Amino acid sequence: MSVQVVAAKMAEVELKDVPTGKDLSAGSPMSPTSEDKSLPGLLTPNAAKLPQASAMKRTDPQQNGGEAFVNRDGTVAEAPRMKKIQFAEQKQEFNKRPSKIGRRSLSRSISQSSTDSYSSAASYTDSSDDETSPRDKQQKNSKGNGDFCIKNIKQADFGRREIEIAEQEMPALMALRKRAQGEKPLAGAKVVGCTHITAQTAVLMETLSALGAQCRWAACNIYSTQNEVAAALAEGGFSVFAWKGESEDDFWWCIDRCVNVEGWQPNMILDDGGDLTHWIYKKYPSMFKKIKGIVEESVTGVHRLYQLSKAGKLCVPAMNVNDSVTKQKFDNLYCCRESILDGYKRTTDVMFGGKQVVVCGYGEVGKGCCAALKAMGSIVYVTEIDPICALQACMDGFRLVKLNEVIRQVDIVITCTGNKNVVVREHLDRMKNGCIVCNMGHSNTEIDVASLRTPELTWERVRSQVDHVIWPDGKRIVLLAEGRLLNLSCSTVPTFVLSITATTQALALIELYNAPEGRYKQDVYLLPKKMDEYVASLHLPTFDAHLTELTDEQAKYLGLNKNGPFKPNYYRYADVPFNPCLLHHDFIL
Repeated sequence: MSVQVVAAKMAEVELKDVPTGKDLSAGSPMSPTSEDKSLPGLLTPNAAKLPQASAMKRTDPQQNGGEAFVNRDGTVAEAPRMKKIQFAEQKQEFNKRPSKIGRRSLSRSISQSSTDSYSSAASYTDSSDDETSPRDKQQKNSKGNGDFCIKNIKQADFGRREIEIAEQEMPALMALRKRAQGEKPLAGAKVVGCTHITAQTAVLMETLSALGAQCRWAACNIYSTQNEVAAALAEGGFSVFAWKGESEDDFWWCIDRCVNVEGWQPNMILDDGGDLTHWIYKKYPSMFKKIKGIVEESVTGVHRLYQLSKAGKLCVPAMNVNDSVTKQKFDNLYCCRESILDGYKRTTDVMFGGKQVVVCGYGEVGKGCCAALKAMGSIVYVTEIDPICALQACMDGFRLVKLNEVIRQVDIVITCTGNKNVVVREHLDRMKNGCIVCNMGHSNTEIDVASLRTPELTWERVRSQVDHVIWPDGKRIVLLAEGRLLNLSCSTVPTFVLSITATTQALALIELYNAPEGRYKQDVYLLPKKMDEYVASLHLPTFDAHLTELTDEQAKYLGLNKNGPFKPNYYRYADVPFNPCLLHHDFIL
């Protein structure tokens, strides 16, 4: 049968509206019987026996345009009324912005919806919460303690479930807690922390507490806090100052509340990004001198520590966890390889197959991102300043380019360099319509977001952590998390990988706190190789893995101890890029 004939026959039959089951009386010939519960017209065996309503329909002027059916017996039946969706009103409601900003800065007011709605990062934030800043609320836990500032203490039960789930995927940290809690190696330690406050961090904090430490905590990112987890920690007696969607002012206020408390002097710092360290260094220099050790886990924070050391201003020993093998090879590489896709899917629902993507930086984070995107069928370009990393990118099958060469044609731009102004206004102006821009580095300095806050550009919030920035000619780019860390702002990260990093952090704190005087000077150190191997060994039972043991003869031949360490400090573990900071304190960007 030709297409024309089919079209002609279809034109002869008008669309018929079938009443729903609740509109049918029990005795109606249209109502389903016990023998046939299916709707008529669905090609069921009994469908042919059911009487058919006429296709004729008329408009009754007395009913204000309402439609009615004319049945075969001549009776008139009014069609069921359908409530129309008011798209215009919804759009108007969607575009509303709270008029009362309070302490929130202008830049944060654009992101208001991210603070109170269910987030893309699986946060159980109650959308019914009012707009009152947590700083203006008086909250207490069930024990009457109010030394915290969070979004909503009532979410504690949800948070406790999240933490219990995370514990199942963090075997090494739980094993460390079980083995060492009797010895209390952190007894007397007063740890002030500034990291992402997630369920995985909560497991770390509770482990530190079980090992004898007192903890006060703030968030290192204004978007990554899981409000329900912060509530669970506060209910458990921890002093937590963080909520999702903080303003810049809130961010620094929370850090200060952790540090500046009467009768409590921190002696250990656990930092992610260096903000806490520098706040204490600048605002409380006498307190900084009494710190026994600093543990830092990010590229940005390590950079800042080396700057202090080079200037002769670092007066306490610090442990560079970021360049430990267990952090570089597992958190940076494997974690980002999985979470980059998760973050993009949750925020944009984008399909990666055939998309042209440029990844700025081919360190461990860049390697993970590129591997994931390539596996999904994307066409991936790489920009890089280091010739060694650049050669690795080429050997891995990626085309090495300058950003200016591909900026007009790519669909997605990802930064992961640890640098500043990698993507500037010139690049943003030249991007194609609909280009998606995000950052996978720790700091929000890689994309020049400030240059987009100008009168000629319009910002449109389309969903949590997703903004359209619109140019006067109608071109728009999609900016994720306002240029902040994508995976922890917009999605989640694999718990098992974070177990590796968290265990490394805990061991670094134990090492620095218990080290005899003189072992560590006022400098930046790498985690001892033996500890790296210990962290890895704690995770092997999860895979039912069995290590081969050296014989005495083999150990003697290799010149090794049978129990390790098995590699010298200069061993690079496959593709870990050389970091010049390991030899001197001048961080080269």
